[in-house]
Amino acid sequence: MDIRKSTVSALAKEAALSPKEEMLEVAKKKFHLTIGIPRETSFQERRVALVPESVGLLVNNGHEVIVETNAGRESKFSDHDYSEAGASIVYDKEAVFKSDIILKVAPPSQEEIEMMPGKQTLISALQLSAQKEELFKALSVKKITAIAWDYIQDDAGIFPIVRAMGEIAGYTSVQIATEYLSHINGGQGLMFGGISGVRPTEVVILGAGTVGEFATRAAIGMGASVKLFDNDIYRLRRLQNDLGTRIWSSTILPSELRNAIESADVVIGAIHTTKGRTPMIVTEDMISNMKFGSVVVDVSIDQGGCFETSRVTNHDNPVFQEHGVIHYCVPNIAARVSRTASYALSNIFAPTLMEMGDEGGIANLVGVNKGIRAGVYMYNGTVTNETIGTQFELPWKPLELLIATNFL
Repeated sequence: MDIRKSTVSALAKEAALSPKEEMLEVAKKKFHLTIGIPRETSFQERRVALVPESVGLLVNNGHEVIVETNAGRESKFSDHDYSEAGASIVYDKEAVFKSDIILKVAPPSQEEIEMMPGKQTLISALQLSAQKEELFKALSVKKITAIAWDYIQDDAGIFPIVRAMGEIAGYTSVQIATEYLSHINGGQGLMFGGISGVRPTEVVILGAGTVGEFATRAAIGMGASVKLFDNDIYRLRRLQNDLGTRIWSSTILPSELRNAIESADVVIGAIHTTKGRTPMIVTEDMISNMKFGSVVVDVSIDQGGCFETSRVTNHDNPVFQEHGVIHYCVPNIAARVSRTASYALSNIFAPTLMEMGDEGGIANLVGVNKGIRAGVYMYNGTVTNETIGTQFELPWKPLELLIATNFL
């Protein structure tokens, strides 16, 4: 008996000392996403929401991406590029709009909403100032959860996509001014920035937000003399500190503004407002006293413009002359550099979609990600944005209330 006990004890001791299988945490089951990328049909919208490299990332993580033929053509991405990345190329537009998630750059049209079977997620720009009540009613009938990428925030409370598009618009506005200052495009025949012994180009920038900041960086980098106007002292001070160099700056005082504009070679309007129309701070009289062949780039034109002489143009006919001053007033400047802009959009959309899959779908993502939550303006067909509800006299409910009911 003692021998048997000692044998069992020895075997137990040996088993205790033997290596065990590692106990690993069971990973959360990923949610399979079907993502549709339609070809943009809005006037002169040349961007695409996902570039092929991002499509490859999503496909390699178990998601399905359906791309309408020629969706990336205006950004110089071919159907072959998307196919090689693992996307399914379709020629039927309705097939794209049957996806669980519709990812677009521009807001959907009524025709596109009609193609959606319902109970899906739509991610696109909202562009509230250009929308009509019918859009929200159509989405509501389809029980759509709609997210505005221009309202999505990051952990710091910054609107990352809006900022990225603002950076592009700021840099590009200076490139545009460079083109139209040249003699071949009817300008003064100036080289932007000047050279040793020659007076540098004088640039006035209105607004010290993201567009104004990156326009300022580009202009200084090319050797121009910059004068910056904004009524927000904090923005002016922040930009001065960030640039690491002193530039001429002022609040928007009529006399100072007039003097600066009348001596300027280039004026870039980068005034942004969160309410209604952009204030028109440059009068026609000021424009009439500018140098012949000087250039105005009104980046604020998508909110009405900040020059009294501005009127909307397009990428095919981008400029006109008023009082001998060249005006560039094209909304959506980022579409001018559509490939760069598409990469900027895709760099934010792809991680968001990956997180959506990891969290188990849109309902769970909205519950844990407050930045995405900030972009939701409709949840399962119910308007959740107070501004939309008030402006269009539509019933609305706080998103937090709707989310809470999902977990009861």
